[in-house]
Amino acid sequence: MRILVTGGTGRLGRAVVPALAGEDVQIMSRRGHVVADLSTGEGVAAAVAGVDVVVHLATGNTGRRDVAAACRLVTAARRAGVAHLVYVSIVGVDRVPNSYYRGKLAVERLLAESGLPHTILRTTQFHDLVRAYLAAVSRLPVVPVPDLRVQPIDVRDVATHLAPLVTGPPRGRVEDLGGPEVLSFETLARTYGGKGVVRYRLPGRTFRAYRDGGHLTGTPGGEITFAQYVDERR
Repeated sequence: MRILVTGGTGRLGRAVVPALAGEDVQIMSRRGHVVADLSTGEGVAAAVAGVDVVVHLATGNTGRRDVAAACRLVTAARRAGVAHLVYVSIVGVDRVPNSYYRGKLAVERLLAESGLPHTILRTTQFHDLVRAYLAAVSRLPVVPVPDLRVQPIDVRDVATHLAPLVTGPPRGRVEDLGGPEVLSFETLARTYGGKGVVRYRLPGRTFRAYRDGGHLTGTPGGEITFAQYVDERR
């Protein structure tokens, strides 16, 4: 099976590519590997030619850019006769009114309307994202954290779950995947650094949706806890 991975050098891609060992896996990037640029469309048609499955992990800084990139990729994949496109989205894109989330939801709808056989997996936030935030604020005398619960997941757990979806038949949208624990940001901050923590609450519909759990799965998943992840990096 010939598989093309967009975003294969990114945080999730670096875990997904090894999980697909045994398959003919190629990585699309702007430099090296299979050279193509989703932001302009240059090289995309050549990159997907002869490919059985496309795993779309590449993501930009804004939802609008993600949608434009996905349009170029889906158009090229349809013309090339790609048999399956796998897309990783975010839990709650239809419940949290966030511009980045709206872009992810628009890509899901694009796939549904394209006629291209596909699989969509929504996951919760990665451990790496939580750690990046805590690393930034931990330089302060007191650590400010949002008054929210999160369900972080390790990218290795996502990769393990994703691999059989990639090599299997298209399934449309599959069950959401979350981390093994739902924890407050305060608990995560104390696990990360143990410094003094102060909670803050922001107004608006987006943070209300987060407080209501719109970004949670409701069921545990994955195996690697945030505490285990942090311990590995100490």
